[in-house]
Amino acid sequence: MQLRDSIPVWLRAPRNSLWLALAVVLIVLIAAIAPHKLSLTIYKASLVALAAVMGYWLDRALFPYARPDSYLHKDWRLGTTEPEHDADFPIVQPYLRAFCAAQLRRAIVVAAVVIGVAQGI
Repeated sequence: MQLRDSIPVWLRAPRNSLWLALAVVLIVLIAAIAPHKLSLTIYKASLVALAAVMGYWLDRALFPYARPDSYLHKDWRLGTTEPEHDADFPIVQPYLRAFCAAQLRRAIVVAAVVIGVAQGI
């Protein structure tokens, strides 16, 4: 039995599924209220989404050896067997500040790119 088999189906849904459903509901609402604005709304949302992806890949290109997941004890893609109420992927303690800095750096880079693109819209 694999770890995946013990997780309920509704928890195995892709991350941010709730936000995807909310976005679809809002697009339907915009189409019902102001159908002439639907194409503009989709255009602007796609630009912001593209900016977020660009910001992420820009961070990965600028800092290839300082990825936030590189400060974990083991590779998160291999799964976890940690006990209940324990950290799934513990951080190597001497690198705790570097881990936090890498997360903040990535968030700032992505936010700067998204804000820059959004101001141009």
